[in-house]
Amino acid sequence: MLSTRISEQTGQASQDKQPDHFPELRGIIKERGLLDRQPAYYTFKIISTLALLAVSIAVLVVVDNFWLQMANAAFLALVFGQLGYLGHDAGHRGITRSIRGNEMVSLGVIFLVGLSRSWWVTKHNQHHDTPNNLELDPHTLLPLMAFSPEAAVGKPPFLQRMVVHQAFYYPPLLLLEGLGIRLASAMFLSSPRQVKYPVVEPLLMVLHFAMYLGLLFTFLSPLQVLGFVTVHQALFGLYYGLIFAPNHKGMLIIDADNDMDFMRTQVLTTRNVKASVVTDFMYGGLNHQIEHHLFPSMPRNKLGEAGKIVKAFCETHGISYHETGTWRSYREILASLHAAGAPLRRRASSG
Repeated sequence: MLSTRISEQTGQASQDKQPDHFPELRGIIKERGLLDRQPAYYTFKIISTLALLAVSIAVLVVVDNFWLQMANAAFLALVFGQLGYLGHDAGHRGITRSIRGNEMVSLGVIFLVGLSRSWWVTKHNQHHDTPNNLELDPHTLLPLMAFSPEAAVGKPPFLQRMVVHQAFYYPPLLLLEGLGIRLASAMFLSSPRQVKYPVVEPLLMVLHFAMYLGLLFTFLSPLQVLGFVTVHQALFGLYYGLIFAPNHKGMLIIDADNDMDFMRTQVLTTRNVKASVVTDFMYGGLNHQIEHHLFPSMPRNKLGEAGKIVKAFCETHGISYHETGTWRSYREILASLHAAGAPLRRRASSG
């Protein structure tokens, strides 16, 4: 059974099985050279992002003003987000031509950001294989959230009392995302058989936090460290949550009975956020989420060009291609979360 917010998608998804047009689209994309590696672009991105990190560290060392350091903590949240995008692209093997080169970048990001590479790659690849599948997509299997009325009703009673108000607490909940992904990484690393680098990954994470806290306690007082860490980690979580939420939340939901082909599954469950210089930078190219899901290893700087081709191709073949502005995407997400809790509100009002 399929559940969706967009009526035309519901009708399309329920039709008899459609021909898979993806091989044709992939041929067009490959012919245009959009899957070719972009070493010059990523060299620039790595150097410029490390330069931003260096600026933040320099401010930490030189500036003796509490409020400027709080602003620096907010800036560092942005820098961590940009570093994470490099790890994301490397995890999809989109930066260098060699597997080893991409994994070296990933391991570097582990040290700089403090996340498990194996946790991220495992869960993220599963998400790509089963987007918006309430039974299989790790991004939908969140205890405090329900992304369909059926999921809301299926929650235990104590969680139902929270889910009914999820549209209101979802944004502030994202402030804990930075802590959540670190805990998830640590739990994943506790099972070494799942970890590709069972010695190196935990070591790099420990070194990250040792240097992170070491620098802070060297140049700030304990209370200032508490303020810096709180602002930095909360805004880092909020930043990532706000960037990743528009990708699929409020879009077509599928389950194990999904019989759509690869292309329709990826396009109909995914939302693009309209491109601009600002959104392309802030989203790390993931505002072109449809193209990213169709071609996960495509270099980030080619996603916009690919988007024009994919959008026209979808229109030609009658596949709904959903693209909207930043603020509209958040309104759609919150409306979807509110709608998912509707059965619980009706039950409460009738009882």
